[in-house]
Order: sequence, then C-alpha cells, then structure tokens
Amino acid sequence: MPTTKPVIKGNQLLVALPSRDRGRVLAGCELVELKFAQILSEPGERIQQVYFPMESFISLTKPLSDSSSLEVGLVGDEGMHGIALILGVGISPLHAVVQGEGSALRINATTFRRELAQSPSLQRILKRYFYVLFCQIAQTAACTRYHVVEARLARWLLMTQDRAHSNTFYVTQVFLAYMLGVRRVGVTRAATALQNRKLISYTRGNIRILDRSGLEATACECYAADKASYATIMDPVSVDLS
Repeated sequence: MPTTKPVIKGNQLLVALPSRDRGRVLAGCELVELKFAQILSEPGERIQQVYFPMESFISLTKPLSDSSSLEVGLVGDEGMHGIALILGVGISPLHAVVQGEGSALRINATTFRRELAQSPSLQRILKRYFYVLFCQIAQTAACTRYHVVEARLARWLLMTQDRAHSNTFYVTQVFLAYMLGVRRVGVTRAATALQNRKLISYTRGNIRILDRSGLEATACECYAADKASYATIMDPVSVDLS
C-alpha cells in the first residue's frame, strides 16, 4: 500500500469521476515524481503500472527496426498511460518515455483492473479517452505523411505547451528529432524558422512560446483536429454519444 496519501489536483479523468468512484481509485494510488527521459514501458512488456499524469507528460513512440522511432501520442493531465488494460490486454503496444517531469498518480495494474470492474463510470470515461487517444494517433500518422516539418513542429510545441501548462519547457534538438521522426538538421531548420518569426525562443534546449496565436496559425490543421476531438468526446463527459 502507498505510504503517501495522494491529493487529487489535476488529472482530468479522475476529476470527472463521481466522488465515490474517485475516492476508491485514489485509495489505490501513490503520488510519484516522474523524471525527464524516464522510461515507463516498452513494446511487448507486461503493463505493471498505470499512470495518471498531473504535472508531468508522457510521450508514446513506435520504435522501428532501424533504431529510429516516431512519436504517435502525447499524454498529459488530460489522460492516462496504460489504457490497453481497458481492452483486457495487459501488454504495452508502445514505448513510453517521460517528456515533461513532474507529479503523477500511479496505481498497479491489478488494483486498476479491480477498480475498473467495480466502476461503470470509470469504464465509460476511459473508453471515451481511448477513442480520443486513438484519434490522436491516427491524426499523427496522417500528419507525418503529408505535412512539412515546420507545421508539425508547431503542432508539437502547442500540444506540449497544453500539457506543460507553461510557456517554457525543456527539450533538446536530439529529442525533438526523435519525437518527429526526422533528422536533426530538419529540426534545426524548422526551429530557426519559428524563431526568426518571433514565435518561439530556443536556447540550449530551453523553449519559450512567444506568440501562441502565430504558432497556431503556423501549425497544420492536425492540432485543431486533436482539440476538437477531445472537446467533442470528453468535454463534458456527460454528453451521450453512444
């Protein structure tokens, strides 16, 4: 059992639960601090823990056989990591790495399954979130195929800012290239273009968003599509879309 009693203060999925259901889930959680670049799961591994980020956010990537990879999803306080468990699948399909360090609530998979079986409200909310995450992954696949690196980088920065809840965050060019599935020189060119237009400042891995409206105008339509998907399905979760 956890030694620290967690305080609900930020994960939107848990906040949306009825108080009784939320209390049961929180009783099985422990408050943890996730560190930048910490690996939470690998493809094919059994899911041992479920994470509900609060201040942290997690990158979901698909590794390829040539040692490259591509980010296909981003999970912050709007979601959770370990969503495959709601399908009755205990194997992780993706590599998960902490992109933004900070707090999260962690619950072991066995306890999570028990709470899921006891709570129709938890099932309903997480099924909706699964749909939203599926849409994000599909949108990313299309975005990677058809959109230029500068627009994709703008989308990624907006998604990261939404989850960091800050105008500033840290990420290296190597990590950006890894996330976007492009060579480092491509990231350098795209970031320089955004900086020259005074949309961002970028120094030694420290990024500051200077003009969010301008960044939204630069991003491809995939960012707006992601936002619309979440708003339609999750906000409010009481809307009947069955």
